[in-house]
Amino acid sequence: MEFPLKEISGSKENTKKIADEFAKLLKPGDVVCLNGDLGSGKTFFVKAVCVNFGINEVNSPTFAIVNEYFGKKKIYHFDFYRLKNEEELMEIGFYEYLNDTEAITFIEWSDKFPDILPQHRFDVNIKTKNENSREIEIIRL
Repeated sequence: MEFPLKEISGSKENTKKIADEFAKLLKPGDVVCLNGDLGSGKTFFVKAVCVNFGINEVNSPTFAIVNEYFGKKKIYHFDFYRLKNEEELMEIGFYEYLNDTEAITFIEWSDKFPDILPQHRFDVNIKTKNENSREIEIIRL
């Protein structure tokens, strides 16, 4: 997989293949920021990546802010959608999560608070083309 990657996925199966290839590149300490419209497939993408690490129970952390998963890799899964300000993240120890070099961190709706994101990360942008089709762009920063 070369970056930047931009691909049109016409099915969930194709999106899963992209996620599977991406998962092969991830290592502890990596941060993956996902952005896209509501229902574009951000959580589906995270679920598809996590299956590669033996994690089959992945849920959107919209209300919890962060979920932790344990499999072949430790995963932190954030969702900024309902957050009103950065202080809410500081209250739960956001930087401690980011500094855990043994975990991979996923952040949905990361574009809400760009100033707190690490400089080195992956950005996954998912755009809905139609009911079955998504444009997936992955950038390594």
